[in-house]
Amino acid sequence: MPDKRPLDIVVISDVHLGIYGCHAKELVSYLDSIDPKILILNGDIIDIWQFSKRYFPKSHTKVIRKILKMIGKGTEVYYLTGNHDEALRKYAGFGLSNFTIDNKLILEVDGKRHWFFHGDVYDITMKNSKWLAKLGGKGYDILIILNRLVNNMLEKMGREKMSFSKKVKEGVKKAVTFISDFEQTVAEIAAEKHFDVVCCGHIHQPVIKEMTFEGKQITYLNSGDWVESLTALEYTKGDWRLYVHPVSRASQLVAAEEEEESGAIEWPDGKVISFPSI
Repeated sequence: MPDKRPLDIVVISDVHLGIYGCHAKELVSYLDSIDPKILILNGDIIDIWQFSKRYFPKSHTKVIRKILKMIGKGTEVYYLTGNHDEALRKYAGFGLSNFTIDNKLILEVDGKRHWFFHGDVYDITMKNSKWLAKLGGKGYDILIILNRLVNNMLEKMGREKMSFSKKVKEGVKKAVTFISDFEQTVAEIAAEKHFDVVCCGHIHQPVIKEMTFEGKQITYLNSGDWVESLTALEYTKGDWRLYVHPVSRASQLVAAEEEEESGAIEWPDGKVISFPSI
């Protein structure tokens, strides 16, 4: 096995373990390739909303095993709760050795104040229509399954793949400018709270961008997801970078092919896009 890449901080979010759309095998491959000092799980890691005993394949269990192994080897792991795993919010503040569950995390990194949280608390849809958001989550899962089937056929025909959900999101975004509003709201609140960097998940839109509010510059980060984007944020040598994991042809097949019995979990003894330094 090639040497693992040493990193100061890694942020992943919106893995959605327990649904068909989750790229668990790819995530295990990514986690196997890195050696971070700090791993931040920024919400929606386990999809408790759609959790079913009938579907939790071994590849999903391996993600949990891998994270536990990293904890056992000394990586500081912070599990920050999201809306799909909000049931864990009652355990906020729980800590065991180098593992912590919380709703947010504040870190001083190279002289800059960083604020990490999932982001659903600033989502108007989540605040006012949670039932609609849950219903949409189930529809999203079905859309991903259909998309994989279609893309598998397109790939065999030598044609370019397409993203159903991206087209749906773009249509909605044009109508309500949701993504832009979310990013602007988060950046403004971060500036008011005197943070230099703010990092979210939730909206499945991986990005690193500089934003300004009342003369204060804020670095806005979003770690994307492991359903479509397959992205993570990495911090090392003073730089935040967005990692994009390659998607193999095999992973385009419907996840039902990997329905396997879940194993017991025991507590253990790509491509990188660079951005300017912040």
